This record gives sequence, C-alpha cells and structure tokens, in this order.
Amino acid sequence: MHVILVAAENDRLPNCKVGGVADVIRDIPYALAELGIKVSVVTPDYGQIALNRHFVADIAVPFRQHLETATLWSVEKSDGVTQYVVSHSLFSEHHGAIYCNDTHQPFATDANRFAFFSAAVAELIEHELIADIDVVHLHDWHAAVVAVLRRFSPRFKRLKQLKTVYTVHNLALQGIRPFNHDFSSLESWFPTLTYDGLSICDPKYPHCFNPMRAAINLTDRVHVVSPNYAKEVMLPSHPELGFFGGEGLEGDMQHACHEGRLAGILNGCVYAEDAETHCQTNLIDYLKLAESHVFQWMAKSNQVLSRFYIAHQRIQAWLGEPFEGKVITSVGRLTDQKALILRQPTHAGIVLDNIAELAGRSGARIIIVGSGDPVLEQLFTEIMARHGNVLFLNGYGKELGELLYLLGDLFLMPSSFEPCGISQMLAMRAGQPCIVHKVGGLADTVKHNETGYCFEGDTLAEQGRQLIAIFELALADLCNNQIKYQALCQQAKLQRFDWYSVAQKYTEQLYR
Repeated sequence: MHVILVAAENDRLPNCKVGGVADVIRDIPYALAELGIKVSVVTPDYGQIALNRHFVADIAVPFRQHLETATLWSVEKSDGVTQYVVSHSLFSEHHGAIYCNDTHQPFATDANRFAFFSAAVAELIEHELIADIDVVHLHDWHAAVVAVLRRFSPRFKRLKQLKTVYTVHNLALQGIRPFNHDFSSLESWFPTLTYDGLSICDPKYPHCFNPMRAAINLTDRVHVVSPNYAKEVMLPSHPELGFFGGEGLEGDMQHACHEGRLAGILNGCVYAEDAETHCQTNLIDYLKLAESHVFQWMAKSNQVLSRFYIAHQRIQAWLGEPFEGKVITSVGRLTDQKALILRQPTHAGIVLDNIAELAGRSGARIIIVGSGDPVLEQLFTEIMARHGNVLFLNGYGKELGELLYLLGDLFLMPSSFEPCGISQMLAMRAGQPCIVHKVGGLADTVKHNETGYCFEGDTLAEQGRQLIAIFELALADLCNNQIKYQALCQQAKLQRFDWYSVAQKYTEQLYR
C-alpha cells in the first residue's frame, strides 16, 4: 500500500511548523512505514533555505484561466518515507510565512495559496509524478480542494479511483471563501468547474464555499483526532456556555457517522529513551535561557515593549532570589481556545488572577510560554505585572517549551476545546501531571486523580470556578501530599500514546 499525505505543515522539514498538525505529519509517516506501508508526504515549499531539493518534475497547473508551472522536489528519502515539496511563488513570496492571517478578508491570501497547492497535488497524482498511490490522505482545510477537484472535475480520472481520507485537526478553522465575484473564490480559481453547491457551501453563509465541509462530505473516510472529540463534533456549539462542538458542521459529521465514514483516533507521541530521564536543568539555567530569548525578541522592535521589559525585570529578580518552591507551567498558542476560561471574570479580576494568588500563597511560581492573539498577549502581560510570582514569556522558542515540560511540577491546560492536544502528552511523558478541561483529547488522555486533574462545567462561569477549585486541590497535593502527588507523576509517566498503535488504527479504520 502507498499512502500520500497532503498538508500545509510538516515539522520534519525546517521552518514548516505552526501548530500540532506539523507534529502529526512529522511522526505518523514513519510509524506507518514500520507496518510496511510506503508513504509520501507533500507540503508547499515556503522557501526554506535549508531544504536539500532534488528535482522530480515540473507540474502544469490550470489556475485562474492561466497555465501555471509548479515544481515537485524530493527533499528526503529514508525509512520507507519520501518527503516532497511543491514550489511556486505563491508559497514563497511571503518570506517563509506559512499563514498570512488576513484581517479584512479572512483566509483570502491563504485560500489562494492552498487552492493552488491542492490543484498542483491533484495534477501530480493524475500524471503519476508520484507513482502507484493507493490512498490520498488530506489534512485540514488547506488540502480540502483536492477532494473538490476529485469529485467535480472530469479531468482527474485516476484521482477518482483512489481512496481519500480527510483528517480534521482544527474544526474552528474552515477556510471559508465566496463561491464567486472575488479574487479569492472557488470560481476565480477554477472558472470552468461545474459543482454541486449544496454539498460544499457553508451552512451559515450559503453563498460561500466551505473547504472543510466539502472534504467532510466528499471523501471516503473522515478522521478526527480523538474518540471523545468524534462525539463532540456531532453536537452544536454553544460558545456562550463554553461548549465548542461541530462549529456549524455537526449535521455533516452526523451524516458521516451514520454512513460509517467517521473515525476518532487519538494522535500519538514519541517516546525516546532520553525522554525517560528527568530534566537536569534547574530553574536558574532555565531563567538564563529565557533571558537570552527575551533579548532576541526585544531586538526585533525599535521600542522596548512592556511584555519584554517586565519579563526581563522578573527574570532578574528571580535570578537574585534563592527558590526551592514549586513551578506551575503552561506552553501553547495564545488563542481563545486556550485562554477563554482563564480570562473569565472573578472577584480577584480574572480566573488567572485567582490561580496566581493561590500559587503565591503556596510559594509557587508560574511560567507561561506562548504567543498569538495580541489582546491575550496584553492580558497575560498585565497578569505578570500584577503578580510577582508570574513570568510570561511572550514568544516562541522550541527549547524554552521542551525544557518547561521537564522542569515543571504541574502543567496547566484549561482549553475550551481540544481536538487532541499534544502538550499534555509531552508533560505527562516527562512525569508532570496536568490540569485539564475534560473535553476532546484531554478527556481521552488525562484521568482525574489517576494521571492528572480534570475539571468540567456547564457554563463558562462554572468552568472558571471548577478550574480554580481543581487548581487548589492539585496545589494541596503538590505541597502537602507527596505520596499522592508522586503516584500521579509516576502514572502520568507510564501512559503511552505511541504512534505505532495509532498507525495500526489508521490502517484498519481509515485505509482498508
């Protein structure tokens, strides 16, 4: 069997990661190869300097009434997996950026790029530039147009014969664009395409094309990245109550389930030998590393931003104080998905204020690493300013995150929704118990009072109250009940969400 994985991100390649999908595309091919499956991985070429490109073929791609030329390169071949990139100026003209994040027209620039990428993939499959493919596995909305061309374009005869699988990593991002009358629209990209608008339109905006809904309805198998999330996506979202389910596509997910096309398979984690030993880096070494990163972030602006100035002052203060207390950690993108519960109002200000106060009373410190929404970045900066036991590192540093998983005593991950989640797996792998919201993949990976701590709640306010209560419980165990805490650490460390088991489920439930 030969499977081709099509995605926008791939952490196997340099500078080709933004979110968790990159981790999946990095790891799952090699687990599949262990089962004897031949795997090809295709992503756009964002102009990474370090890629070792080997020319395979030029690809003629009809797009916007022009015949564009893209180029297929092989960049790595090992262990039964071949890594490819597709080059074109649309991918590389944004100085290596994977996503452009338009403000006035959501997804407009990215939709243009990934529609062309999908068209190029359809062409290379049709002309067998990558030969003998049996399964086409598409990931998130960025690759969804492949499914649209397969169903509606009469040109792709070979593509129609192949089994297609579609994985939803983040249902909240659907890539919605108009059908027509816009430079970034389905009819602009493929003006001669005859399509069934009812199956690919957005439920809320029927004059718009929804790539994610299209792929859900047009592929042979639909995969979401945890069993619990597979149940949640069939229910309507109620954001005012703090529940995020099908995000308007619950009817399509129900239909896929009824047809036997929907599968919930948890993502995996790599368990290398060096992950079995606890971190030898102490807090002082970590703070010195953090200081160097803050200087690098600070240097990118002509002005000293408050988030970096306060962080540096906090680092300096902590470096000058002996500390033997506990460390609470959090690593992740700053989005409402991750921080909505933390910013709910309380008598102390917001939920995160309460958590900082409770930690302070126990002599514990909180270190948060993340970037994303500017409003949340400012909010977390203000929290840091209000609480001397909080350090907010507003940026990305791979080593900063990896060491924090190993350094901390409790990991905080109160996501409002989490299709799978990787951070909790990495923390548990290091023996750090997690405090999580009992949703999606978090409910599938963390067991309350066994491997970590879980909270629930039928409203946002109740979720905030329960998070504070569970945090207080976890802090009491950490500081006063070492027998229970150490048992949690050990059980968390013993959990295994290995990619080999995931690959077996892919083969049985998605590919065969």
